[in-house]
Amino acid sequence: MKQTGPGTLIVAASPIGRPGDASPRLASALAGAAVIAAEDTRRVRRLAAALGVTLAGRVVSYYDGVEQDRVAGLLASLQAGDDVLLVTDAGMPGVSDPGYRLVVAAAAAGLAVTVLPGPSAVTAALAVSGLPSDRFCFEGFPPRRDGSRDRRFAELAAEPRTLVFFEAGRRAGATLAALAAAFGPGRRAVVCRELTKTHEEIRRGTLGELAEWAAGGLLGEVTLVVAGRDQAPAMDAAAAAAEVAAREAAGTPRKEAIAAVAAESGLPRRDVYNAVVAARRT
Repeated sequence: MKQTGPGTLIVAASPIGRPGDASPRLASALAGAAVIAAEDTRRVRRLAAALGVTLAGRVVSYYDGVEQDRVAGLLASLQAGDDVLLVTDAGMPGVSDPGYRLVVAAAAAGLAVTVLPGPSAVTAALAVSGLPSDRFCFEGFPPRRDGSRDRRFAELAAEPRTLVFFEAGRRAGATLAALAAAFGPGRRAVVCRELTKTHEEIRRGTLGELAEWAAGGLLGEVTLVVAGRDQAPAMDAAAAAAEVAAREAAGTPRKEAIAAVAAESGLPRRDVYNAVVAARRT
């Protein structure tokens, strides 16, 4: 709404599935904002209709491709006294969705920024997973290219905190297989598909089991929750070298065997490699 002095940027979470999860505050903000910056203007209109809200303000698109170009105009609206409501298709703006640039620009300009909390796929998946939730880290979408993705997962293999990833359903099988190769197939994980929606599915198992189950890809939106690495090493270097040798004998390439054993044992990959080299010299 128009007011004396600058307006406020309202960063608002929207339902990740069911419109009924929207808060009364979101409905009120949709009805009252002078400007609504939406990732998908059609979706925000459908959400408003489902909530019985009439949008009196101006609705502008604010998606990845136009995000940077929209910032100046939205700042001008705020400075002119209009409240701007920022929403994405689902969840919180700025969390693997557009919004970060506008928040940074508004804060840098000394404009008021407030948050309207609500549904989050990250915390919803974590809560329902049954994996440790006292400490966790959110990794967003993994890199799409195989090499970049594998390097990133190798960096995370020793992370002791529970990990949360977003992934497209069609890529879920390949991502789970890459996680199994980097972390070890026995690491516990949970796949949350279509959270809060009609076809919600929650599948628990090891990374190896889940990779096999999802090999052909999945439908819908997926949140992956993966257990962190156990702090105590499961075996010493000599035992790790013997395990690598056994896997090689079974047909696993040495590089893959070393990576998997390092992830499962909790030993640094370099230590496992050195133990394998030393064992071959004796």
